[in-house]
Order: sequence, then structure tokens, then C-alpha cells
Amino acid sequence: MKQRYFIELMYDGTAYHGWQIQPNSSTVQEQINLSLSTVLGEEINVVGAGRTDTAVHAKQMFAHFDSAVEFGMDELVFKLNSFLKNDISIVRVFKVGDSAHSRFDAISRKYEYIIHKNKNPFLINKAWHFHKNLDIDAMNEAAKFLMNYNDFTSFSKLHTQTKTNNCTITFAKWEERGHTLVFSIEADRFLRNMVRAIVGTLVAVGENKLSIQDFIEIIESKDRSKAGVSVPAHGLYLVKVEYPKDISS
Repeated sequence: MKQRYFIELMYDGTAYHGWQIQPNSSTVQEQINLSLSTVLGEEINVVGAGRTDTAVHAKQMFAHFDSAVEFGMDELVFKLNSFLKNDISIVRVFKVGDSAHSRFDAISRKYEYIIHKNKNPFLINKAWHFHKNLDIDAMNEAAKFLMNYNDFTSFSKLHTQTKTNNCTITFAKWEERGHTLVFSIEADRFLRNMVRAIVGTLVAVGENKLSIQDFIEIIESKDRSKAGVSVPAHGLYLVKVEYPKDISS
């Protein structure tokens, strides 16, 4: 009889074409499937908590899988980390109920977007180098209005199969951390390209290219063409996925 498990992992997305399996491209999901199938000796296909795009990183990601094989969870973590490349790390594996779902049971997700002001070779592919001065107060004032709305069509990638563009944003704020500027945003769900489009539009506010009223009107327009550009993917991190406390079996 098969048992369902959750697997918690983190990864540097630089070398991958996102999370989801794609033909002729290396993805994180493909690497996890391969490692689990090899170590457990049965075909395993994991289901992720979400889809990160090409070059996007994850400090915390979850996936679930089913297996009929008996194993020690600490030993499995050790074997998987020995098998995987250094840019993917397994944090833990734990049992969950048969109906637990890594995507549909997630209560909230949190992303961070990192901008670095000064040229830094150690942040290549890890943050967006943007040297212009930004009005952080104006960006934070505009960001507050995100929590007044639910339809984020203006920041969604066009022609997706998403049934609704409604999301509930519970937190959105910019802060300076040393020489970096970090935007944190938390919601029950996110649309394709949503965070990068929001960041690009808020940066336009910070450059005084858009007013706060302009930002509000962009949200209300539900028109992606009116919003700002999508900032580079390599500055984006999935940092937290939250589940009900009783998700573990």
C-alpha cells in the first residue's frame, strides 16, 4: 500500500528552466523525480507546491509523492542529497495523509525580490543590479494598495490557463538590507509572472515615472499592457510556503 510523503527542498534556479518538467530542458522537478526514482527503485513523479519560472530560486519549496517502499526518512534525505547536484538541497521528508496535496493545501506563499545597487560579482544571477536611486517611501505607499484589491489581471502573464486572476495579498513591503533592496510579498496564491510585473511597476513608481494614483489605476484597469516591465527572473525567490498545522500524518 502506498504512503504519501511531503518533501521540503531548496534550490538555486540558475541552471534550470523552472520547476515544471519540459521537453528538452533541465528542470528541478525532473531532477527530483530522477533522484527519488533511482534511490527508491520505483517510478516517482512529484507534484510541486507551485511553478517557479526559469532562473527563479526557492529557499523553501514543497512537493508530494507516493511510494510503497519502506525507508528511513533521514536516510532518504542523505541519499537524495548525495545523488543531486549541489544547486538542489533536500531539507526533509515527512509523512502526510493520503489526501494531502502540496499545491492545493498550501495556505499562503511568500516571495522576495532582491535588487542590489552596487556592482557585486557575488550576486550575479542572484539579484537584479539596478543602480538608479529609488523613492522607497513612494514604492511602499503604492504597495499598500495591493491589499485593497483581489483581481490582478494587470500583473498576470497573458494567455495562461488560469481560471481566475483573483488573489488575496496579505503583505507587501520594501526594505533596505545593507546594499540590497528587498521586496517581500505574501498571498494565498500568485499568477504567472505576477511578482516580477508588480516589482517592475513599483520600480517605475520609485523612479517617479508613475504616480501612486497611476499605480492604482493600473490595478483597476485589469490591462497587462498598462503595467510596468517584468523584472529579471534571477532576483526572485520563493521563500515560504505555509500549510495547516495538521498536514503531517
